Amino acid sequence: MRLRALLDTDALGLRLLGGEDELDRTVRGVMTTDLRDPSRYLSGGELVLTGLAWRRGAADSEPFVRILAGAGVTALAAGEAELGAIPDDLVAACARHRLPLFAVNESVAFATITEYVVRQVSGERAGDLAAVVDRHRRMMTSGPAGGGPDVVLDLLGSDLDLRAWVLSPAGRLIAGSHLAQEWLPAGVCAALAGEHLAAVRTGRRGPHRVTVGPTTYSLFPVRSGGRGAAGARDVRETVLSEWLLAVEADAGDWPEERLDLLEGVTQLIAVERDRRDAARTVRRRLAQEVLELLQTGAAPAEIAARLRVAAPVLLPGLGAAPHWQVVVARVEWDDAKGGPAGSPAEGGRPAGGIEGGPVAQALLEEILVDPLSSGPEPSDRIAVAHTGDEAVALVPLPAVSSEHDGSEAGLLADTLLEAVRDPLSAGLDGDGRLTLGVSAAVHSAEGLRGALEEARHARRVAAARPGRVCAAGHQELASHVLLLPFVPDDVRRAFTARLLDPLRDYDRRHRAELIPTLEAFLDCDGSWTRCAARLHLHVNTLRYRVGRIEQLTGRDLSRLEDKLDFFLALRMS
Repeated sequence: MRLRALLDTDALGLRLLGGEDELDRTVRGVMTTDLRDPSRYLSGGELVLTGLAWRRGAADSEPFVRILAGAGVTALAAGEAELGAIPDDLVAACARHRLPLFAVNESVAFATITEYVVRQVSGERAGDLAAVVDRHRRMMTSGPAGGGPDVVLDLLGSDLDLRAWVLSPAGRLIAGSHLAQEWLPAGVCAALAGEHLAAVRTGRRGPHRVTVGPTTYSLFPVRSGGRGAAGARDVRETVLSEWLLAVEADAGDWPEERLDLLEGVTQLIAVERDRRDAARTVRRRLAQEVLELLQTGAAPAEIAARLRVAAPVLLPGLGAAPHWQVVVARVEWDDAKGGPAGSPAEGGRPAGGIEGGPVAQALLEEILVDPLSSGPEPSDRIAVAHTGDEAVALVPLPAVSSEHDGSEAGLLADTLLEAVRDPLSAGLDGDGRLTLGVSAAVHSAEGLRGALEEARHARRVAAARPGRVCAAGHQELASHVLLLPFVPDDVRRAFTARLLDPLRDYDRRHRAELIPTLEAFLDCDGSWTRCAARLHLHVNTLRYRVGRIEQLTGRDLSRLEDKLDFFLALRMS
């Protein structure tokens, strides 16, 4: 389609600010961005929509427009909602680079323009994607019964003979084409999600080609057109929350026309993603209200009243007041110099102003979904709020039977991350951490404040562990692990160095494996025979190694106090 056709469509609210001589340019796609440098996501021919969040001052307009013109962008459309009138420096920069510039009335959503362009461009290129758009529009107006992203993927199968699936960033299967009658195995989904997240984090342009076993897949990002995505200044703000389209084919051999068709499909799926996020608004608001009451010390009766409002929304039709669990999550990124985000008290701001709370909120909404469930909206019983850099989930549980007190019901920290650990670790890409804490189940408003503090303590326990993705549960708060996260770093280092450094040095020089021997000896409760059997050693060899440990450290492993010191040193190292 031509730019002139966009300007003639009153419903789009576009006003030409420059480039009247260029209105016969062809639009091949549409992209929403507020990145200062979006070049890695541009292929040429796009209408770029921007909310101007990238602009800090007049000097920013020239480099931004230069990047767009160099990438072959057809035109730029700037929204008036953020700054009102479009800045003169942006108008001048577009004139210098002969880039047509439109102003978008604040009453018009970028999603409206996106859908219109996709529909028009697709209709001109190929009848199959035009049919996808028509069916998608019927789905949009028919509500949940319309079929969600499956409708779009079914036409990919019937018209283009492509097997395709939509996956969450954690590798959960959201939709699949009718041609792909068998769902992808969970291991394949996790592998594809991990490869996709790693590719996006390193700035590689899609589609990303991935081979899992004997099969080659092409992965296309599904970038949300919502407000959060439009204002993202750093890929880390959205990479852990956006869906992806996996196609069983090698897109490296495709002509431009077919790549354009798939790009249009991802934009249609993004509309579904935005719709899903909008549907979560009520549940998020309920969670935010309860969280604010808890943090401001509201009376239990007031909290209970809010819970009575929330229960029918989160557990429709059950009629019984549920038990509740609280899950707390935190996402932290390393700063630009390699140091950890936040201060030791975890009160610092993340690098580059990245807000951890919304990222953790989106992740927690995904993680708490049953990994065996499918479809775009299985999380209608989860309410997640965020405050600062922390996300807090209220998870309702059906009322347990009378012979149980609810303490063992619900989510368990040690299984919560099993299905998502690998792909999320790839998304965190060596410079971020996700830590979660899970409370016990409670059955009253009086217990909810304690559950929140319990979940926060458990998350701090998880934060003290190694690894990019860690969780801890309420069961661990009754053991020594509760104390370890609160030991000052300098005390921790001094304590472990005094006990373990002599053993590490000896192992490094002699390959004696004293540290593994010590760990096994303590795990076997000091039993010589069991430890020797576990290490496949003669008992005399084990006695020699333990004697060497005692000689190097001046400790006696027959004494309970010394065993305990070694145990804690190993846990803190």
